[in-house]
This record gives sequence, structure tokens and C-alpha cells, in this order.
Amino acid sequence: MSRRFQPKFFSSETWEGYNFSDLKIRLKESTEVYGAVLWPSAMVLCHFLETNRDKYNLVDKNVIELGAGTGLVTIVSSLLGAKVTSTDLPDVLGNLQYNVTHNTKGRCKYTPLVTELMWGQNLDQRFPRASHCFDYILAADVVYHHPYLEELMDTFDYLCQENTQILWAMRFRLDPENSFVDRFQKRFHLEELYDLPSLNIKLFRAWRRCKWTSDS
Repeated sequence: MSRRFQPKFFSSETWEGYNFSDLKIRLKESTEVYGAVLWPSAMVLCHFLETNRDKYNLVDKNVIELGAGTGLVTIVSSLLGAKVTSTDLPDVLGNLQYNVTHNTKGRCKYTPLVTELMWGQNLDQRFPRASHCFDYILAADVVYHHPYLEELMDTFDYLCQENTQILWAMRFRLDPENSFVDRFQKRFHLEELYDLPSLNIKLFRAWRRCKWTSDS
């Protein structure tokens, strides 16, 4: 079992640091893999969660992070008292588990669960709605130029139940990504919480449109 917690071998490893209250978070990352790099949107979302902990209280809340990457959002959410399910693709899970374990062990009320999630695939088997009700879906910089945006949309839609809130930080880059927001609003109400023009990053809160169906 211990082998599962070792980071995947990367030939160009670096370390990033993040301060949470009086705790130092150290993250292993690699520039070779997009999912193993700490992106600014993750830090924006973490700053928001830390500075708005009264309004968005994560204590004892069920939280799932999509595209967790280096695990910073998962780690901060766990330190804030949440029960976190941290998800990403298989090739970054080793590094993600390593970072999450080394930064949360002995520090958190709940041990975060790190697990594989292929967007749009086997969602009803992996996360049955009857037993997997999430208070929050967290996502940072999951929308970028790749062929799986519809699968990401379907994943948001499946995991977001009536009382679920989505907190989503996004860096705007290309037209396909920008148009994703327009399509997203057909299924979800969307509220802009932050706008950081210098970084081209916006932070949104979203919740599902109750009467939306796949045929709408």
C-alpha cells in the first residue's frame, strides 16, 4: 500500500510553497505534466476559501474537487474541516496523493480521499447519488483547450444536486473556453464572486437550474 503514496517519477521536479494561517504547505510539482503544476487559479480559490470561511463554512461539509492537480485546494479545504474527495486523472494521482498525505496527516479532522475520475465516465457507478451527496464542488482551472469539455459539463451536471454549490476559478484564455461559460449557464445559475483582470481569472459560484433537463 505504501507504494501507492509515492509520487510518479518526473525528471524535472520542483517544489511550491503556500501559507495557510500559520501552516506551511509544500507541494511537489512537475512542468512535464499540466496536472502536476500549481496554477494561479488554485491559489485564488484557496485564498477565497480561507478569507470567506464564515460565509462558506466547510466544517463537516462533503466536498469534491475536480482536477485536483497538485492538491492545494484539497489540502486547504481539508484544513478548513471539510470531508474531501480529491479527483484527477490516473497519471497525476501518485503525485496528488503524495502532496495531500504529507500536508494533511495529523492536521485535519477528516482524512481526504484521493481517487481517479475520468470526466463523464461511470459516474453513476463511482458516485451513486443516493450515497454521494456533495455540499460543494470545487474546481480550479479545469476549463482549458482540450477535447473533453462536454464530459466536464456532464460531470458538473451529474455531481451537482439540488443543494450543491459549485465554487469554480477559471482563467480565460481561448474562445472554446469562453464559450463553455455560456453553455454552462444553460444548466446552472452563475454568480461572479471575484474578477482579477491582471491574471484573467474569475471566480464563480454556481448552482443548478432546477428545471433543466438534458432535452432542454
